[in-house]
Amino acid sequence: MEAHAPPTPEARLGLDPFAGYTEEDQPLSGRVTLVSAFGASLAAASLAARITGRQPPERPHPADIVLVGVATHKLSRLLAKSKAASVLRAPFTEFQQPSGTGEVEERPRGEGLRRAIGELLVCPYCLSQWIAAGFASGLVLAPRTTRLVAASYCSQTIADFLQLAFRACNDRA
Repeated sequence: MEAHAPPTPEARLGLDPFAGYTEEDQPLSGRVTLVSAFGASLAAASLAARITGRQPPERPHPADIVLVGVATHKLSRLLAKSKAASVLRAPFTEFQQPSGTGEVEERPRGEGLRRAIGELLVCPYCLSQWIAAGFASGLVLAPRTTRLVAASYCSQTIADFLQLAFRACNDRA
């Protein structure tokens, strides 16, 4: 059985909101920082829209939803898994092994905010909410540029599927 550290004075006084959440070491305060940064980014985008007089549409166009959805998938996957983006993740992650075509498996490292950032950067599902929010903000603040960038990532996704289909056809031949 593992020995656990004694409770901190803050925990004993009931001042640590995270005390008792789990026995495992979790970067909860780092996650609070990231959630706060996410909220502040959305507030800043909303303020920028108000200052520039740009208003979000009453209903997003279905084509924009599909375009942003596919682009979000691709960009979150690239940032979280690609060999090329490993240089961005390296300060926060530890390489585990190659995985898939041009991808790697990594795990978060460090403590506190560093670990929380590492957890975010290795999880395409976690990154996708940040990226989707960025695209949504972009559609309000700079729609033409945002659609161009999203179309690029959407095209890459289509190309990826075609590469995999081509490989599968060659493997069967």
